[in-house]
Amino acid sequence: MRMSSPIRVAQIAAFLILTVGISGTVRAQAPRGSAEQILFDAANRDREARRLRPLRWDNSLATGARQHAQRMARQNTLSHQLPGEEDFKARALRAGARFSSLAENIAEGPDAPGIHIQWMNSPPHRENLLDPRLDSIGIAVAERGGEIFAVEDFSLAVADLSLEEQELQVAAVLVDKNLDVMNDVRGKGATEARTMVNEARNACSQTGKLVGARGNSFLVRYTTADLSHLPDSLSQELRKHQFHSAAVGACRSFDKSQFSNYRLAVLLFD
Repeated sequence: MRMSSPIRVAQIAAFLILTVGISGTVRAQAPRGSAEQILFDAANRDREARRLRPLRWDNSLATGARQHAQRMARQNTLSHQLPGEEDFKARALRAGARFSSLAENIAEGPDAPGIHIQWMNSPPHRENLLDPRLDSIGIAVAERGGEIFAVEDFSLAVADLSLEEQELQVAAVLVDKNLDVMNDVRGKGATEARTMVNEARNACSQTGKLVGARGNSFLVRYTTADLSHLPDSLSQELRKHQFHSAAVGACRSFDKSQFSNYRLAVLLFD
């Protein structure tokens, strides 16, 4: 968690939360011609100039940002959390965002271009804008007496996938490692494959030793926000042993932090 002190000219502050990696509804850009679009386009111009992937517009993040910008304007106060208000993580969650990392920039100033310049000239705000780990943004601006209050909420978004969709994404990674993955249960040997997948799903939902595990199997349970990346423990086993087949099971995450993570189990077989 990181927070900077406000700075005058354009008064600004930055806040960052990171944990171990799409959210609500996503659209291509902010409302056309708005101050939000000016800030969105400016952020992506600076990222693209440094060969960073552009940020996607996220309506859920924008909804949470809008509530906060309006509240700051009403109270004529710049703060990441006003008295009686939820913090920005809770605001994003309430708006429907799913994420494994979250960051926020806020500012008060005369116009959107000036605010962006001030953010880029301030190291913590610039770091949020150019963070290669973040992929989504929601922006909101509220006006008061000729000044605008701006909020940028950034995230590393986590897709809202079904358990089967999660399993198939991990299965594709294992197929690339030359394993026969049993999660496509439609073809030959479908009955056995279905049994193995159910066994992996059962293992995922357990916390202790897998009951009834086969002697020729190896189990890895893990949580992740990035289904394309295998955990080190699993990668090490694949390097050490000559496994030929696998089954992937997904279940609801046990994580109580409110960050969005997937929970999976992979059963490897000789």
